[in-house]
Amino acid sequence: MSEAAIEETLPAGGVLAGHCAPGYEAVLECFRANFADRQEVGASVCVTHRGRTVVDLWGGIAVLKTGAPWTRDTISIVFSCTKGAAALCAHMLIEQKALGLYDDVAKLWPAFAAHGKQGTTVANMLAHTSPVPHLRDPIRAGGYYDFDYMTGRVADEPAWWEPGTRQGYHRVTYAWTVGNLVRLAAGQPLGEFFRTEIAARLGLDFYIGLPETEEGRVASLLAPDPAELDLGSKFTQAVMQPGSLSNLFLTNNGGADFNSREMHGAEMASANGMTNARGLALLYAPLAQGGGLLLRPETVARMSRVSAATHLDATLQQPMRFGLGFMKATDNREAGGDSLILGEEAFGHVGMGGSVGFADPEAELSFGYTMNRMGAGLLLNARGQTLVDAAYRAAGFVSEAGGAWKKG
Repeated sequence: MSEAAIEETLPAGGVLAGHCAPGYEAVLECFRANFADRQEVGASVCVTHRGRTVVDLWGGIAVLKTGAPWTRDTISIVFSCTKGAAALCAHMLIEQKALGLYDDVAKLWPAFAAHGKQGTTVANMLAHTSPVPHLRDPIRAGGYYDFDYMTGRVADEPAWWEPGTRQGYHRVTYAWTVGNLVRLAAGQPLGEFFRTEIAARLGLDFYIGLPETEEGRVASLLAPDPAELDLGSKFTQAVMQPGSLSNLFLTNNGGADFNSREMHGAEMASANGMTNARGLALLYAPLAQGGGLLLRPETVARMSRVSAATHLDATLQQPMRFGLGFMKATDNREAGGDSLILGEEAFGHVGMGGSVGFADPEAELSFGYTMNRMGAGLLLNARGQTLVDAAYRAAGFVSEAGGAWKKG
């Protein structure tokens, strides 16, 4: 049975288009259901299996104000999915011995050792056990767009804890911890290193620092439905406490506008990557097959292992599991909190609102999902997780009851 091009009109506007290989029809059905039943506005999903793209779908409306459709080449901000791309840059430099995984970061960045942060390692920064999960004092207006200002602020921030003794998600400061290490080790900005060493080699439509010439392809973000908020969660309760890490995580941002040209053009390797599902899936495709053009198999094996885990992440206020720069499967369905249900060997990253990209070497699967209407949760919501589930079933996995997808 051959693949046929898909093009169908969606009731709420735009079209659903692309292709889906035989055996992966359930991914198409879930993508279609997201528009019909789960308030999807514009989105894309892409899956590779054993190096072959088996699903590449897009659809809906990219810009609600104008009705502009989401096309094959539409891109959107993918928030913390960018961290996976940044971590990949760091691992390439570790292989090249320009970085040492367990080196004190002060070896490259002496200023970072100030105010109790001495002894922080590259591994701490990758695994969110570095002591600068956010900044206490107000960030000046537009601060996120100024790399030098933010690296200076991060270096001057007093430690929130002794390095390596606690895990707290670095929602945005990752851009100026790992991001500055990559810049110092590579001798060039992370965005440039990513463009030349990864995006160009893999043919990715993926930017960390979007050229103005590409701005016309960007989908506009839409806020989450307030009805989706879990007002009783530990995270929401912590957000309501002024000065708490969870509160600062969301409110101390210098008035950053993620729909603005200033944000899109900045280098913020924790939160402003611009791509689509195809870009995410193809980023992870070599890693799903042992490293390919980018890394040695032993490096990929190290990336797939849990490096830090906790029953209470200091920022997210829920159980979390991290590899060295990547999220790992985290099942909070019974414990309370948000979840990311992948295979146990899988590694990747969720973006705020529910986008996700990952590799699963056991399944030889890579996956990407992006959208413009954000969900309210911290990890995946039903739109993304149902697509992930369908992809795993199509690849021969049979159950996620134990908290991670299991091969049949």
